[in-house]
Amino acid sequence: MIIALILLLLALLGAPLFSIIGGSALWGFHSEEINLQVVTIEIYRLAEMPILLAIPLFTFAGYLLGESQAPARMVRMAHALLGWMPGGLAIVALTACAFFTAFTGASGVTIVALGALLYPALQQAGYPERFNLGLITTSGSLGLLFAPSLPLILYGVIAQQASLDTPVNIDDLFLAGILPGLLMVVLLSAWSMWKQPKGQLTTSFNGREILSAIRESIWEIPLPFLVLGGIYGGYIAVSEAAAVTAVYVLVVEVFIKREVKIRELPVIIRESMVLVGAILLILSVSLASTNYMIDAEIPGRLFDSIHGLIDSKWTFLIALNIFLLVLGMMLDIFSALIIIIPIILPIAAGYGIHPVHLGIVFLANMQLGYFTPPVGMNLFIASYRFNKPVMELYIATLPFFFILLFAVLVITYLPSLSLVFLTP
Repeated sequence: MIIALILLLLALLGAPLFSIIGGSALWGFHSEEINLQVVTIEIYRLAEMPILLAIPLFTFAGYLLGESQAPARMVRMAHALLGWMPGGLAIVALTACAFFTAFTGASGVTIVALGALLYPALQQAGYPERFNLGLITTSGSLGLLFAPSLPLILYGVIAQQASLDTPVNIDDLFLAGILPGLLMVVLLSAWSMWKQPKGQLTTSFNGREILSAIRESIWEIPLPFLVLGGIYGGYIAVSEAAAVTAVYVLVVEVFIKREVKIRELPVIIRESMVLVGAILLILSVSLASTNYMIDAEIPGRLFDSIHGLIDSKWTFLIALNIFLLVLGMMLDIFSALIIIIPIILPIAAGYGIHPVHLGIVFLANMQLGYFTPPVGMNLFIASYRFNKPVMELYIATLPFFFILLFAVLVITYLPSLSLVFLTP
């Protein structure tokens, strides 16, 4: 108990997360008189996982796209294809943000990169400022359920170490996120169409502009097909798809488009790998901590305790939603995945919840937590980006919050939405 209090105090004082998790694992093994070399073995086991290669490669590709003019081309193409619809520009913003976040895995990057393009365009189209702020702040996290989202891959890596009866494949997670992600985009698009300013004229359908926008984005268009088509066509594995994506983006943006200079590559590599390094460091010590918890039968004890209070799968899911919503306000998505998933996976399995469905529910809730007051991360990033008071952003995101909360409940209580594409 004293050690736990010391570790908690260190966490509150700002000690690095990996040191807290690693310290707890070391103390747990020491108290059980287990050789502490087991921690080193767990870290080495992580290094032997082939799927882990996908994380740095997809992250590098996403950062490289963010430094190029690809976001502007993406917005132009989406506007050409969808701008003629009622609420078309708002739908363009939702679509572009979802696609960009799927490849970068970071909602804050999306707000910073696309906010400068979309915010003035929405203002010029006559949308109210509060709506614009709420839309962009919310859209920043929309793509977390779409492949090749980094949180999806990370959840799969962690779940594969949990020794569950039902295996978790990254390919299945990519498929499982499609319909829940589309549900969120469609609901927000419907709201955007409803909120279109009265008397606003939509852009006329222009075939020549569409062809021009497609021609301009001709090198970025194949990216989703490279990833998803390659994986589900059986041609390449996820890690190989990540390698192909990284090389393709590098060649296009540096040597064909020449929008990223070779001298800028070391900076981009460093920035992307700092994120990857932090994730892998926390993940390595977390696996050791997970191993200790399994040996000590902690998940089983927690399940027995919770089952004594909650005997229904559906009641457990609503309690989980509330817990994850609060968690999403306090922790970034990567830390939450690494710390919480090893604990709740066995508990959820005890209630008969499919681990793939649990992953989609987890990420959908964390996506919502990004802009949930009082401390949602996107609120502060958007406040800094648009120079607006955080309280104004609280109010601006409320309608979007309730729409996506409804979507999260649908995703939670309709498991078939996530599992429909999975082979039995």
